[in-house]
Amino acid sequence: MPASSRNKRVLLISDLHLEEARPQLTRAFLDFLDRETADASALYILGDFFNVWLGDDDDRPLNAVIANALKQCSDGGTAVYLLHGNRDFLLGAEFARAAGATLLAEPHVLEHEGQRYLLMHGDALCTLDTDYQKFRTTVRNPAWQQMFLTKPLAERRAFAAEARAASKSMNSNKAADIMDVTPTEAEAVLRKYSIDTLIHGHTHRPAVHRFTVDDKTCERIVLGDWGNSGWYVELADAPLLQQFAIPH
Repeated sequence: MPASSRNKRVLLISDLHLEEARPQLTRAFLDFLDRETADASALYILGDFFNVWLGDDDDRPLNAVIANALKQCSDGGTAVYLLHGNRDFLLGAEFARAAGATLLAEPHVLEHEGQRYLLMHGDALCTLDTDYQKFRTTVRNPAWQQMFLTKPLAERRAFAAEARAASKSMNSNKAADIMDVTPTEAEAVLRKYSIDTLIHGHTHRPAVHRFTVDDKTCERIVLGDWGNSGWYVELADAPLLQQFAIPH
């Protein structure tokens, strides 16, 4: 395939929440790689790729399967990039090396075909959820992460289970808009980076939002989570949000 054709196609996904308990998602992702990446120059994974990530020393078989699949994709000419999400913020350099992937800092500015896109996971934009933002500040602190990763894997797993249960309980009592992106925060980040298009996941509310920032028409493209459907954004001549069915 001509390099010019490959370079025009970039794929973005988010919120697959891969885990052993839902093997259909792993199958769907591996099929997606086979079906979509052969003519793509890059694949961007915008966080919550795994449902939980407790450190690169976690030896679950699923982790090796996914790393090997991404490495094959990368070796085939499709660059692979990873952003951290709120479930897999401990993804590290060891996994990235095994996967042939590059870890990116958030937010990331993607320049493609003369356009600039701002890429985020999306959780940092949900500023009305003050309880979550306090938790996020704690666990994104490098000192906290270094301390946590020294604990035995069993202890880390117990912590993750408790944190998920507490989060589920707290979220059940929160208004829906509190856990969604704060519109003024999205506007502020686009203004800060002088970019017209923001692409993120996290909220599980796939949509394309159009709004005005300083007399400029802007877009906020929200990727959906993978469950009954898979979602991805394709960048070619313009960004396109796409959906496909996931068999169970």
